[in-house]
Amino acid sequence: MYVAVKGGEKAIKNAHRLLAEKRRGPKEIPELSIAQIKEQLSLSVSRVMAEGSLFDEDLAALAIKQARGDLIEAIFLIRAYRTTLPRLAYSLPIRTDRMTVERRVSATYKDLPGGQILGPTFDYTHRLLDFDLMETGDGNLSEKSEPDTGESQDSKASETEMPRVLGGLLNNEGLIQAEKLPENEEEHPVGDLTREPLEFPVDRDQRLQNLARGDEGFILSLGYSTQRGYARNHAFVGEIRLGTVSIEILPPELGFTIDIGDLEITECETVNQFQGSKTEPPQFTRGYGLVFGQNERKAISMALVDRALRAKEMGEDIVAPAQDEEFVMSHSDNIQATGFVEHIKLPHYVDFQAELGLVRRMREEQQDAHQQQAQPQQAAE
Repeated sequence: MYVAVKGGEKAIKNAHRLLAEKRRGPKEIPELSIAQIKEQLSLSVSRVMAEGSLFDEDLAALAIKQARGDLIEAIFLIRAYRTTLPRLAYSLPIRTDRMTVERRVSATYKDLPGGQILGPTFDYTHRLLDFDLMETGDGNLSEKSEPDTGESQDSKASETEMPRVLGGLLNNEGLIQAEKLPENEEEHPVGDLTREPLEFPVDRDQRLQNLARGDEGFILSLGYSTQRGYARNHAFVGEIRLGTVSIEILPPELGFTIDIGDLEITECETVNQFQGSKTEPPQFTRGYGLVFGQNERKAISMALVDRALRAKEMGEDIVAPAQDEEFVMSHSDNIQATGFVEHIKLPHYVDFQAELGLVRRMREEQQDAHQQQAQPQQAAE
């Protein structure tokens, strides 16, 4: 804390009061409600929940409001609150194949069993400012909807059976690499980065956890780098799904599963070409991404980086940053990054004075050395 700054604790209290005033803004402007943030800034809420590792839309909206819209600060607040919560149980693996789908698209097959569902997306907007939002706040809601004459389904959530592109279509031809899963969890328990320190090397389960919690911008940049040749993996989006899934737990004392609620998630699977090896034929490999809420950019980026981090598993040369698990996992957490970067603005008076004295002493020693070298030359002349 800035206890050494003139004014001490009184100055800090005044800074907190000023922050509260800035957050509230002019009193004549209506205050933002938690419900407004949750419903109308839902993509920001999704990011805070994903990188904060806590699915709670109300708390995420509260954190955004408290942080004045600074999403990393909001993620920090959620992480801090999360540490106070007891761990009651671990859920069973979610069944995304049973997802109630709101959006489902594929870049590899046009005609899919179950159809393509466009859902809510910016993909087809013109990126022009909608000035109607300044007047009524309704924007395109005033436009009349037109009948859908295409092959895609409408934007309503669908419970139609939708086989996976990778597992259902490509796998039927044996063209997609089979996932090697442990026979039982006792032989290979799933790690928990929220409870266990990170140690290298790590398995894919911990890598995926790290990417899911990682900073969206950092993961996006790494994913972009793989597309520009810094990993040499050209990917296709096999499938993106947005929807809700059920969460179940299995209490040992009961012996049967209990549905404790639903989560909104975004899931992405990418298809990557693999030339084969001495033991594997040419085939496609997978990249996988899954995040809380609606965030396709993060899910796609996560899938790209996941595939890049499988380089060692595939027998590929590690030549790019996105393939280096220690580099990726050690720098992906925005809370740790923020702490290291922003801590340098805190008081470092003693450290700086020590460095200042060292530089002054080095300059004096350098000047003395120059003078000693100059004396023999002057005497010779």
